[in-house]
Amino acid sequence: MSTFIETIVAVAAETPKGMTTGEPHQPVRRQWREIVEKARGGAAELVASGLRPGDAVAILGAELSQAVHAAVSVWLAGGSTTMLHEPGHRANPEAWQASTLHALRTVDASLVLLGRPYEPVAEVLRARGYDARLIEELERPDADTTFAPVQVGEDAPILLQLTSGSTSEPKAARITHGNLMANLRDFTRARDFGRPDDVLVSWVPLFHDMGMVGCFIGSMVSGMELVAITPVEFLRYPGLWQELMHKYRGTITAAPNFAYLLMARQLANTEPGSLDLSCVRIMGNGGEPIDADGMHMLETVGARFGLDPRVLAPVYGAAENGVLITMASEGDGVIIDTVDAAALEKDRRAVPADPGAAPSEVRRFPLLGYVLPSVSARIVGEKGEVLGEREVGGVQLRGASVTGSYCTEDGVVPATDADGWLDIGDDGYFVGDRLVICGRRKDVIIMGGRNIFPTDIERAATAVEGVRAGNVIAVRVAEDGAGGIQKEGFAVLAESRQHADPEAAERIRDAVAARVLSDVGVRPARVVVLPPATLPKTSSGKLRRSAALNLL
Repeated sequence: MSTFIETIVAVAAETPKGMTTGEPHQPVRRQWREIVEKARGGAAELVASGLRPGDAVAILGAELSQAVHAAVSVWLAGGSTTMLHEPGHRANPEAWQASTLHALRTVDASLVLLGRPYEPVAEVLRARGYDARLIEELERPDADTTFAPVQVGEDAPILLQLTSGSTSEPKAARITHGNLMANLRDFTRARDFGRPDDVLVSWVPLFHDMGMVGCFIGSMVSGMELVAITPVEFLRYPGLWQELMHKYRGTITAAPNFAYLLMARQLANTEPGSLDLSCVRIMGNGGEPIDADGMHMLETVGARFGLDPRVLAPVYGAAENGVLITMASEGDGVIIDTVDAAALEKDRRAVPADPGAAPSEVRRFPLLGYVLPSVSARIVGEKGEVLGEREVGGVQLRGASVTGSYCTEDGVVPATDADGWLDIGDDGYFVGDRLVICGRRKDVIIMGGRNIFPTDIERAATAVEGVRAGNVIAVRVAEDGAGGIQKEGFAVLAESRQHADPEAAERIRDAVAARVLSDVGVRPARVVVLPPATLPKTSSGKLRRSAALNLL
């Protein structure tokens, strides 16, 4: 039996801790022991119906208790899981169906398990030739809850995790039992997950590696309490997140940066003393670029509610490594590296900036912590040479937690080179032993010999009043230069609730152009103000810059 399966079975048998779902309507708590016992019955049903070790099973279900039951059942039956992306409330049904079928072909799913409210999708999938079953069929009252888990090795796949790029070029990171357990050991030990009073509060979806591995599996393996709500409940009322931390005395949480910007704005309008967040010891921030100014705002307003600024923990992760690649040490808080913009953008060097430099002359990046033990990271130049401290280049990974392959529609392909190194697609640099990420290499905007990361432009635009936090995209565009020669420029697309007011929209356009020029030193060719929920995002909430060009 794999170490991962042995661990979750053993921990569930020993701990009284468990998982609460159903907030804020009808909260239900189940011990990990109950969840594993019920999943034994589900696994017995799957094996009896023909599931074989290594088979890929896709799961679609908005109800967390069902989705969790299905996933653990598949793992105990020896299969691997892919959590399918749920459609957003504004999703085009045809586009969502097409992307779902893409995902099923990518992972070569042998079975699709459907939970509430997606049971009607079964007929559509069966018509396409897929074996589709309802999760409730695995919940028979006479199921064999003494079923012994199927024996699988450390090299067997357990997660076929759809990556953020899967919306354009479908692929899934093939995470083995060994990869997963190596990463779990790393981050749970790094910050001592599972202390007697630990409670993790999460809204991040299970189809996101942060939600699945970092929050759900991390809690289960550590034998600690988990309170989980759906992304729908969070987006309906973002303040529920911090209210549940207060109610359940949450000590750990994790989310992408935009959620912390929402938290800061919510707390700024909350009665001081109405919430007690002094219980929190880790607030992991990862999954998208981190806004230093937003984190400073959260530190300031959070202090009114007992939030210790040292608990804010910028991290770096990727589905290809299970979830986490780096972790900050306890008490570090948010440490900002302020570097000279010209050296960064022209010479690809992160030189500490002059303390008196103007905002447009500097770039600010958070240190993302130390690389975890089971993974090695290096920075390489354009010719593949390994770079030194504060030299900017491509980030590459290698180690026990790093996937060796991707699943694609054309089959399984290597993810690493002949020496085992995986190019993750980000540019970054080291400050001592701590990693800094500058941005995605493919998104860099080149103007006047400068390599400008769109995240710098987006941060500046987000600071403008009326612009929705986390809902700004900067994209490369061609503009006419002298003599009619085309040169590279950029456009800024920003969502605002004031988009329908011509005067307000004009004010926002002017303010965004001025702020970007002030902070970054370049002027956008265009600024477009859009309604909320217009900008294209991946199913895990990341901005899709290439797709945003279609909006222009």
